[in-house]
Amino acid sequence: MSKKTRNKKQRLNKKAVKGLVHGLFSNNPSQTFNYKQVCSRLGIEEEVEKQLVILSLQDLTEFKVLDEIYTGKYKLCSPKGYVNGIVELKGNGEGKIVSDEISDEIFISQKNLNHALTGDMVKVYLYARRRPDLLEGEVVEIIKRTTNTFVGIVEISGTYAFLIPDGRNMPYDIFIPQKNLNGAKNGQKAIVQIEEWPRKSKSPLGKVIEVLGNAGENNVDMHAILAEFNLPSKFAKDIEKAAEQIPTKISSGEISARCDFRNVTTFTIDPEDAKDFDDALSLKKLDNGNWEVGVHIADVTYYMSENSILDNEAYQRATSVYLVDRVVPMLPEKLSNELCSLRQNEDKLTFSAVFELNNDAKLINEWFGRTIINSNRRFNYDEAQKIIETGKGDFSSEILTLQSLAVKLRNIRFKNGAIGFEKVEVKFKIDENGKPLSVYFKESKDSNKLIEEFMLLANKKVAEFVGKKKDEKAAKTFIYRIHDQPDSEKLRSFANYIKTFGYKVNFGSAQAVAGSINKLLIELKGKPEKTFIENLAIRAMAKAEYSVNNIGHYGLGFSYYTHFTSPIRRYPDMMVHRLLAHYLAKGKSVNANEYEKKCKHSSEMEQVAANAERASTKYKQVEYMSDKVGQEFDGVISGVTEWGIYVEIIENKCEGMISLRELDDDFYIFDEKRYLIYGKHKNKQYRLGDSIRIIVVKINIQKRFLDFKIVIPIRYL
Repeated sequence: MSKKTRNKKQRLNKKAVKGLVHGLFSNNPSQTFNYKQVCSRLGIEEEVEKQLVILSLQDLTEFKVLDEIYTGKYKLCSPKGYVNGIVELKGNGEGKIVSDEISDEIFISQKNLNHALTGDMVKVYLYARRRPDLLEGEVVEIIKRTTNTFVGIVEISGTYAFLIPDGRNMPYDIFIPQKNLNGAKNGQKAIVQIEEWPRKSKSPLGKVIEVLGNAGENNVDMHAILAEFNLPSKFAKDIEKAAEQIPTKISSGEISARCDFRNVTTFTIDPEDAKDFDDALSLKKLDNGNWEVGVHIADVTYYMSENSILDNEAYQRATSVYLVDRVVPMLPEKLSNELCSLRQNEDKLTFSAVFELNNDAKLINEWFGRTIINSNRRFNYDEAQKIIETGKGDFSSEILTLQSLAVKLRNIRFKNGAIGFEKVEVKFKIDENGKPLSVYFKESKDSNKLIEEFMLLANKKVAEFVGKKKDEKAAKTFIYRIHDQPDSEKLRSFANYIKTFGYKVNFGSAQAVAGSINKLLIELKGKPEKTFIENLAIRAMAKAEYSVNNIGHYGLGFSYYTHFTSPIRRYPDMMVHRLLAHYLAKGKSVNANEYEKKCKHSSEMEQVAANAERASTKYKQVEYMSDKVGQEFDGVISGVTEWGIYVEIIENKCEGMISLRELDDDFYIFDEKRYLIYGKHKNKQYRLGDSIRIIVVKINIQKRFLDFKIVIPIRYL
């Protein structure tokens, strides 16, 4: 593709660049290219797109599409007729392969999966097309298993035993020889490791490596969810011991080496049930009438040496995990809830971003460095919200000033292209045994947005401080939080669909797309179709991730962005703290490849944690519905697939499925592009967003599944 023919109106996203890079190597299978040669051949000159070329080369190498024959030189290694990709199993046991090498999804019949499971990286042989609309293949190699341990309920019958896996990622029972039960009893939850999977056998052979306890007990089932995603439920004794040995007293020498903010008004604003407070705000009026706003972040890395036993454990975990009824912290409690928690009326060591802002929230000056603070007050969000609404309460003047500045910062951000998704969180009131008693919804209020805005400012300015240089060669290796532009095909499909509701998306520049999505989100407020259209818009977006290759953050409208503000619960923030301190001390740039590997691990663990958190929410939703079999509810169709219709109950946001097999009045066909199914003979349609009345017919708590049947279908017209 030449520079002249490429449309410069909107930059290429990662998917498009990856396709161009793969195409270049495919068309020149015997040649080798380095990064600069690839950019030259593709006519890529913009710095952001060059970073996408680097990311694409790394991804294609990991997927064994390219071979890095020596440092920085790449060559095609996939033989013709083969592609690599990730497996996604369907509810009926069939699979599909999502590959970055081709645009089409690859259908894999159950017999051709050859024991590949959801999340596995595989090599697929492509069959000659028998139908123009269907690409089929066969798994010929499992390149990388996502896991070989599974959690479920042990069933023992005579001399035989099986593990019935939880969730739906493992559709086969695991055979367990009696000698491998390791004390597991019938009906107990256990973790089983696959030992062998004979090619012609449907079920793998495994052994019990840990008995979790009796199924149905809350602690057992929450630990089972953690084990399902290979997440730890506790710290090893040597980790706890290392944490306990950290000195608690702050030396006078350390205090004198820091900028002292203990006499500046400072407070924290966090959820009511929070136990660790890793960020605080300070406010001081300057003699020139401007405001000094300090964003003070717990100085975790002061207490944790790089590559120490505590640091290595934090790196492996990479993030705290927030299940419905508990937090599985990245750091031991001695650090997260005591030493590093910015508790009221206690001297605490912090790493700070301090800003001078005028009354219009324009940035005048900035400073970054290590500090010491003493928080005057611990607020929860509701307390701060009450002050914002009434103008009365402790430190009301400071909170109202910060609120005024936050609103102006937010307006500037949206003017510059930020997108304003506001997700409603499903929460539960639970009893002492973990049983869900009721469901409620948590929405972001002004007090949440106040904190968010100053955290965004700190993250943005730290990233700019290191990365934004007039001479790109002067920029040093750093950790960025990147978010690519939306996939154009997904965005166009989304735009075509919302036309049926009278909405539209502008396909001009990136900023125009963001502006029209914001306009759409405003128009959707109070509308019945709000939730599912917002979800569709989010699905059209790329996923945010960590990388040393900065391409900006599309969703926030920032050219430079990082994560600096939560080192208690995110390892990338700890890396950012160390790198910022290193560069403030005039240190040389660090090894980019080493840090890119750490970024990739952090991104992967973030996704694992998110999946576990969703699983725990789904578990509690199904448990909450367990006594409601036979009851009717109003719902909205929230998903449509070739095997069924997903319906979200309006009053509690619990989601279940109506199997297509239950729709016996016609033969129904799935239309992926129009987000609907339709009857072949009567053309009756069920589409995303339709109102529908359902009855709960079956629940499976261990599989986290609800089965519904239709009572009354109602269409939004």
